[in-house]
Amino acid sequence: MTPALMAGTSGSAAREARAEGRPSMSAKFHLAQVNVGRLKAPIDHPMIKDFADNLDRINALAEASPGFVWRLTGEGNNATDLAIDSDPLFIPNLSVWSDIPSLGAFVYRSGHVEIMRRRREWFEHMDLYMALWWVPAGHTPTVEEALEKLAHLEAHGPTPAAFTFKVPFPAPSGEVVAPELDECA
Repeated sequence: MTPALMAGTSGSAAREARAEGRPSMSAKFHLAQVNVGRLKAPIDHPMIKDFADNLDRINALAEASPGFVWRLTGEGNNATDLAIDSDPLFIPNLSVWSDIPSLGAFVYRSGHVEIMRRRREWFEHMDLYMALWWVPAGHTPTVEEALEKLAHLEAHGPTPAAFTFKVPFPAPSGEVVAPELDECA
């Protein structure tokens, strides 16, 4: 079914599209995600080499994944040059996906997981570094918005405004969601 035909289809067609790994074109909301980290050394330091060398591969994997919508990029093909609070070691990762299962499949059941499991080699420990929230389809979240969502999650715990894989909330459209549970979640 073409995207033009999918746009006017019923909920069952949208479910069929997701089952086939295609995002639903009738979605009114998408899932935004942010994760931040403070590198243990500059991005060009030998300690960070394996992380930096895998960025293009992992970003290409994300872009080719079912449900991928958008990701933040800076001068290169990644966001490592977009320092937070003028700290060149504090970097964001911000993306938008069609739904929680699509993001969960990329995060926990693709080649991304091998890099994610090594994050302690390259990043300082942070108690809270990731947040999810729903955005209207077509909205591009900003780093400032993402940091507000992290602050909200830290202050209030998971709520419909900012949540986690373990404690998800449905999109404002009311779609039922289940937790994405994994040993890394």
